[in-house]
Amino acid sequence: MTRPLLLVVDHDLDALARTEGELARRFGADFRVRGESDSAVALHHLELAAKRGDPVALVLADPWLPVLGGAELLRSVRTLHPDAARALLVPWGAWADGRTAEAILRGMSLGDIDYYVLQPWTSPDELFCRTVSEFVQVWSRTVANRRREVVVVGAARDPRGHAVRTLLTRNGIPHAYLDRGSAEAVDLLRAIEAPRPDDEDGPLVIWLAALGGRVLLDPTDVEICQAWGIGTDLSVPRGDGGDGGDVGDGARDEVREVDLLVVGAGPAGLAAAVYGSSEGLSVLCVEEHALGGQAGTSSLIRNYLGFSRGVSGAELAQRGFQQAWVFGARFVLTRRVTAIDRTTDADGTSWFVVTVSDVGDVRARAVLLATGVAYRRLGVPSLEALSGSGVYYGANVSEAHGLAGAHTVIVGGGNSAGQAALHLQRYAADVTVVIRTPDLSATMSRYLIDEIEASPTITVVPNADVVDGTGDGWLSEVVVADRTTGERRSIPADGLFVMIGAQPHTAWLPEAVTRDPWGFLPTGADVREAGAWTLERPPCAHETSVPGLFAVGDVRAGSVKRVASAVGEGSVVVSEVHQYLSLVEAASRSRSSEAQADPDG
Repeated sequence: MTRPLLLVVDHDLDALARTEGELARRFGADFRVRGESDSAVALHHLELAAKRGDPVALVLADPWLPVLGGAELLRSVRTLHPDAARALLVPWGAWADGRTAEAILRGMSLGDIDYYVLQPWTSPDELFCRTVSEFVQVWSRTVANRRREVVVVGAARDPRGHAVRTLLTRNGIPHAYLDRGSAEAVDLLRAIEAPRPDDEDGPLVIWLAALGGRVLLDPTDVEICQAWGIGTDLSVPRGDGGDGGDVGDGARDEVREVDLLVVGAGPAGLAAAVYGSSEGLSVLCVEEHALGGQAGTSSLIRNYLGFSRGVSGAELAQRGFQQAWVFGARFVLTRRVTAIDRTTDADGTSWFVVTVSDVGDVRARAVLLATGVAYRRLGVPSLEALSGSGVYYGANVSEAHGLAGAHTVIVGGGNSAGQAALHLQRYAADVTVVIRTPDLSATMSRYLIDEIEASPTITVVPNADVVDGTGDGWLSEVVVADRTTGERRSIPADGLFVMIGAQPHTAWLPEAVTRDPWGFLPTGADVREAGAWTLERPPCAHETSVPGLFAVGDVRAGSVKRVASAVGEGSVVVSEVHQYLSLVEAASRSRSSEAQADPDG
């Protein structure tokens, strides 16, 4: 296999030699390092690499290259090698130069570059090497071959394969997907002695290469998570909350009482798990689908504090999960909370009894609802019949590679839709964004609008609805209707991504939990104003109509639908949980004192 290319283009020969040398010193064993001073020559090599199918991991370019400038060269890289990282290479102090700063800002706003890299000025230059390593690590996640931690082999356009890719992507499990029947897939299946290696209709195979080479055939989501070591039940190793035994002896116990049970592992739920466990609470987080919630499907979030180059929703969720885990929070994934009730012990201690599917009941002193929202269904029978076969609800970034050269349509005008459009355009032949409004300005962040307007492959269709679609086993076209004139037209479509509206999943909650007309959960002062609060003390800011039951993030009425605000609510609510638990404990002590003073009751 050809080693991936790291290309640096700089007309300053001394700077070029320094950068090329630093790349070769640190990365030369695993990558081909090439330096060019002429942008036309560099472009020629990139075109040849694309023609041969040679991998390109990173291109660094001086902004002020003669003839073809750095940003223009990187714009070509974006088309020739959509997975390659692209960055302007600038000297130290260049951030103070107005012209260079403008080139960086413009390049990022148009999507021509991913970021900028400071030239190495000494050797070793660890800052330079760290920045390049981060780019290379992100690029490595896009490579689809058998040299990955997990390799999935399945049919090219298989709904179950789509679901598995989504599960792995959103839970931060590095993987590659090989189409059954391809030479590489056949070779792999033979090597691992999987059944029916030459059969294109054979079972879905998952090879856990990094975990001793274990092979799973047509596994369920639960089996996949368990094989990777993700919790799907309440068991913990004995010695971690158990009543004896040596750690690592294989014995396990179940812990069914916690201080705080969090329903949902999106940004809000993960933040609550981090802050709650770090402040001494025993925390259990239950998630029905995958880490990250709706945000976990975002290909690149560029406006989250602290991530100047942007961060994918899956990466952000994985970092939050790992952070909570090291503080002692426990997670149960692929399970659904189906009921919440109250019970009181003989000593007067009040508990929430939470029923978890296929797990049973868990008792919690407080419960936090961070269930987020789901995209509304289109309600078009012909398209519902193709759900998972070209029709997807959410910005499913795991599908992008499978739609290389295809026609794609996105329904929705929010930030998630914008991020999906920019990600898909790297692979698809074209992307059509269908919105109900006259333009994107009311619903999408400006930085996304600028990139979409600059893209030659993204078309926005305003004032329109998707009303029909066709496909023989797989989507082939959608029908769009103008909302003003009613005029219909067909658009070729191999993939349709629906991201419209926000519908909270709250119907399962007990009647005592007040909801607004749209199903969202009022909290704090809104609960009292609705006449749904019965205690003398005021409700906490994120407390629902049921004392001790809190709500944060998108499911909460009046919340700001942004990742940062969800994280903020998830962190702030922990102090309210502490306040509530203190009140409960004080009431319990008071009852105990009264009972001791009057033993006859």
